[in-house]
Amino acid sequence: MKKIQILFILALSLTLLFCKKEKDTTFLINKERVGKLLRTSKATEIDSIFQGDSIVREETQIAIGSFPPRFNIYEKGGKHLLTLTPNKDSLATIGLVRVYDNRYLTEEGIGLLSTFSDIKKSYEIKKIVTSLNNVVIFIENKDFYFTIDKEELPASLRYDTSLNIEAVQIPDVAKIKYLMVGWD
Repeated sequence: MKKIQILFILALSLTLLFCKKEKDTTFLINKERVGKLLRTSKATEIDSIFQGDSIVREETQIAIGSFPPRFNIYEKGGKHLLTLTPNKDSLATIGLVRVYDNRYLTEEGIGLLSTFSDIKKSYEIKKIVTSLNNVVIFIENKDFYFTIDKEELPASLRYDTSLNIEAVQIPDVAKIKYLMVGWD
């Protein structure tokens, strides 16, 4: 009887050792993917990649020509997940992804519900760019960047677009407004 128990435990241990649990990538953001979307995915594949979701195409046209359509991806329940902007190549892949759903997280666990403190703890900040209403935080060796609304900053920093805002001037509790992934 003891031999059977030992064999059973050994077999169970080996099974657990060799069974690799797949990591759920449905809402993962990393160098190669944003959820189901891969860096190499073509714009023509959007319908098949997001076949269980609703896709709304935005056609933008101006006087000098038209831009590739943007794709707004919604869950069947109506929740806005992503906006995808293809690049202008002949075999267009997705060049820019804007994340709307807070379930999307980087490998370090940072998403739309994170704060500037979380960003500082998880990444090396490459550059901070000030715009009219926002501050954009670029991360070293990453394809994603974060935007923080200037309303999250002290009043003395909100209205002067010529100021170079540094990381020490951004409050730790400042919330992320946008999470963008830029693939070139």
